[in-house]
Amino acid sequence: MDILESVVIGAGQAGLSASYHLRRLGIRHLVLDADERPGGAWQHRWDALTMVDVHGVAELPGSQPPPRTAARANRVVPAYFGSYEREHALPVLRPVSVHTVTDEDGILVVHAAQGEWRTRTLVNATGTWTRPFLPHHPGRESFLGEQLHTVDYPGPDHFRGKRVLVVGGGASAVQFLGALAPITDTLWVTRREPVWRDDEFTPEAGAAAVALVEQRVAQGLPPQSVVSVTGLMLRPQEQEAARLGAYAARRPMFERIEPDGVRWADGTFERVDVILWATGFRPAIAHLAPLRLRSASGGIRLDRGGRGTTAVADPRVQLVGYGPSASTIGANRAGRTAATGVRRYLQEVRPADGLRLAS
Repeated sequence: MDILESVVIGAGQAGLSASYHLRRLGIRHLVLDADERPGGAWQHRWDALTMVDVHGVAELPGSQPPPRTAARANRVVPAYFGSYEREHALPVLRPVSVHTVTDEDGILVVHAAQGEWRTRTLVNATGTWTRPFLPHHPGRESFLGEQLHTVDYPGPDHFRGKRVLVVGGGASAVQFLGALAPITDTLWVTRREPVWRDDEFTPEAGAAAVALVEQRVAQGLPPQSVVSVTGLMLRPQEQEAARLGAYAARRPMFERIEPDGVRWADGTFERVDVILWATGFRPAIAHLAPLRLRSASGGIRLDRGGRGTTAVADPRVQLVGYGPSASTIGANRAGRTAATGVRRYLQEVRPADGLRLAS
């Protein structure tokens, strides 16, 4: 069976960036993507999310980002990604749903329902969208109303006339409240007191936040999102919700869920129609389990003190969109770093194979 020099799993922003740089370096590779169309996780976002609403889509290498307009993000970004794939002739194969990666005599074997691929190196770019995190909470299965996670969010109009409980202390929860509080009754609960910032979010502040995530990855701890350590800020479109008191009325986490609402430890009860779990995501890396990349602390250690993309436990594997690179800007930078890591492995570890790589 033909052995590729590299396989990229995932054709979101990080995966496309990695493929671009692999191609530039002359590394023969294939990109396997689970979706039927280009666009990564963006194609699954709700219709009401516009390009103005998103944090910003950093341009893919060698291109310009789409403009920030009132157009739907779930249309604009997939079109941008698709055009990019065609323009740079990236070798994307879809739909391919990878379920596991194994090692056979030093060669990585990527297994999917659609076939198997053998490769010397791997770039994992599967992100987090397919692994929504739902915390276990007593009574959750007894709730007779509607429960949704961020991945299921259908847009604000769905919630009109319903009492909505938003659970979570991150940017998504803040955005949901910003959209819902002006049109319906909302409650907000978080496990910890939210950390707000009212100063300008400078590049220096961003670098400091990324450094905190890098420290965790360097220690082999499960990564936190970059957003989780930057603090929360209100955008102009959330000011009306703030004026209505949606954020100031935040309450601590309830004790249990009952059929028609939630109850706190002091006996206080609130009736709700919908529980919207804005409780984040976890890295989609279960398919890498046979490679035993995780440390005793539960995360995957990356090289260069957490700033790199190479798995310390196996230098054949690069992770992009993981830990400090789980952001639009970080994903692009990680793509280049990963391609360089692949070339380094192919040149230094397997020189006897006679590989001819571009310099």
